[in-house]
Amino acid sequence: MIDSDPDPQRFRDLMVDSEPGFAEVMVCVFDIQRHETRTYRTLCDRPESTVAELAEELDRDRSNVNRSLSTLREKGLADRGRRLLDGGGHVYQYTATPLPEAKELMHDTLDEWTAYVHSRIDGFGDEALE
Repeated sequence: MIDSDPDPQRFRDLMVDSEPGFAEVMVCVFDIQRHETRTYRTLCDRPESTVAELAEELDRDRSNVNRSLSTLREKGLADRGRRLLDGGGHVYQYTATPLPEAKELMHDTLDEWTAYVHSRIDGFGDEALE
């Protein structure tokens, strides 16, 4: 999941909080915004929601909700499906990745970051002391 050097500030912010909550950990680990964690939590409570339904529930503009959903999908935290409408056409509906899977994604992301840091440490030679 981590393709390059992760921003250490994300992890530093998490470490200085004595008891980070779920939202703080999600923001740090997945590099997302707080409103995206709110969208995730709402999806957990209301699976198969449409953008319009989420926008109403979250009291946010549909375009902002759409961007949040796009980010959550990129991070593996939400899925999109299609619901056929009786009059023809379809509407997209979204479902959150179940919490146990989201937690596993958090662990995997942190493991990748840790492996990255270990590889950086292993790459240091005598020139690092100069």
